[in-house]
Amino acid sequence: MPARRTRLSPSAVRTELADSLAALRRDLELPESFPPEVRAEAVAVSAGPAVDGSDPDRTDLRDVDFLTIDPEGSRDLDQAMHIARDGDGFVVRYAIADLAAFVRPGGAIDDEARRRGQTLYAPDGSVPLHPEELSHGAASLLAGEDRRAYVWTFVLDARAAVRSPASIERAWVRSRRQWTYREAQAAFDGGSAPVTIALLGVVGPLLVAQEAERGGASLNTPEEEVVDGPAGYELRRRVPLPIEEWNAQISLLTGMAAAARMLAAGRGVLRTLSPADEDALAQFRRKVELLGRPWDDSVPYGEYLRRLDADDPVTAAVLQAATALFRGADYAVFLSGAEVPEHAAQAAIGAPYAHVTAPLRRLVDRFALRACLGDVDVEALPALPETMRRSSALASRLENGAVDRVEAAVLHAGDVHDAVVLSEAKGGVRVQIAEPFVTATADGAAPAGARVRVRVVATDIAAGTVSLAVVGAEHDEDGA
Repeated sequence: MPARRTRLSPSAVRTELADSLAALRRDLELPESFPPEVRAEAVAVSAGPAVDGSDPDRTDLRDVDFLTIDPEGSRDLDQAMHIARDGDGFVVRYAIADLAAFVRPGGAIDDEARRRGQTLYAPDGSVPLHPEELSHGAASLLAGEDRRAYVWTFVLDARAAVRSPASIERAWVRSRRQWTYREAQAAFDGGSAPVTIALLGVVGPLLVAQEAERGGASLNTPEEEVVDGPAGYELRRRVPLPIEEWNAQISLLTGMAAAARMLAAGRGVLRTLSPADEDALAQFRRKVELLGRPWDDSVPYGEYLRRLDADDPVTAAVLQAATALFRGADYAVFLSGAEVPEHAAQAAIGAPYAHVTAPLRRLVDRFALRACLGDVDVEALPALPETMRRSSALASRLENGAVDRVEAAVLHAGDVHDAVVLSEAKGGVRVQIAEPFVTATADGAAPAGARVRVRVVATDIAAGTVSLAVVGAEHDEDGA
C-alpha cells in the first residue's frame, strides 16, 4: 500500500512528478532522440523534390481553400479538408499528408519509423514517429505552405451518401488556416464560420446518421485530459465538441473508401474488429438492466449507446460495461483476393475500414495510402500488424503509467471526493471521481452506478499508485 505522506507544496509535487515521468520513460526504454543519420536524412529530403519522383505527375490543387481543424498547439497536421455544395449534395476533398514523398524505402527514416510504429504521447512530451523536420515541417499541412498530399474526393448526395466511388490522387495543396476545435466550434455556433466549417456542420450529422443505419457504434466517453497549468498538472473531464465528431466522420468516410479500394484490388491492409459475440452482448444486457438503464431488444446497441445522456451519472458505468463489446481490434494484411479476412468489417464502424488519415503519427497509414494507388509493398506489409500491435501496447503502457502518476500527484491523502461506481474490481470497486477527473480502484463495496464518497488514504507519485476507500454515500457530509 502507498505510504501516507505530508502534503507537498505545488513546486515539490511538480518536481516529483517530473522525476517519476522521466523514470517511466527510462523503464519503457523510450528513445530520447533520433539517431544522427535519421535527422540528416530528414533535413536532406525536406529541402528537395519527392524521393519517389512523383512531383511532375501531381495535380495542382493550391487554389482550393483547404483548412485544418486540430487540437490547440498541434504542429503535426495530417489532414486538411474542403467542402462545397454540389446541387442538393456536397463535394468533400480530404487532403492527407504524403509521407511517401519523403521516405526512401529501406532508408534511415524508414527503418527508424518501422522500429517506432507510431507517435507516443505523454504529459511531459511526445516521442514522435518521424523527425520534426518532417512531422512539424515539410510534410505537415501547415497553413500558408505548399504541401504534397494524397487528396480524396467524395461526391455526396443530399443525405451525404456517396454517389460514386471516391477518387484519390497525389496533389499540391495549400491550407488557408489552422483552426483549433474550439475556434471552429465557436465560429460555427456564432454563424461566422467559413463555408467548409459551416458545411461540416451539415455533412457531419448526416454521416453520423448513416453510421447508425450501418449498425456502427461509437463510445463517446468523456476524456481524462492532462493539463499542464501554472499550478502544475491537472486532470479534467473533457467532453468532445460536436465538431470533433463531425471531423472524425470525414476521417471514417476516408478510411472506408480506402478499404473498399484495397478490397477491390485484392491487396492491402485493413483495420478490423470482429462483432461482439452473443455471450458478451448478453452480459452487457444484464449489466445495464442492473444499472436501471435497460437495452430495448428492438434497438441496435450502437443506437442504444448514442441515446445515453452524458449528464446522467450512471452513463459512465454503462460505457464502462460497453468496453467489452469493443475488444479485439487488429490489422489484417491480404496480398490476394483469397486472403481477405473472414471478418473484413470493422464492427464498431459497420463497414470495412483502413487506417489512412494519420501518416505523420502512425506507420501503417503510409503503406495503406500507397496501396490505395496500387503501390503495394509486398515485403513490408506482412510485418505491419505485429509492429502496430507492439507499438500500441507500448503506447498503452506509457499512457496508463503517465495518467497513474498524474492521478497520484493531484490527489491528496485525507481528502474526500464524490464519485460514481463503474464496476466491481478485484479487492473493491472501480470508481470515477468527479473532480479531479480520476478513475481508480477503491476498497469497499457498492453497486455499479451508485454515487459514493471516497477518501484518499495515501498516494505515491514515484510508483504511480493511490489508495482509496469508499466511506459513504455521496450525500454524506463528512464521508463517515
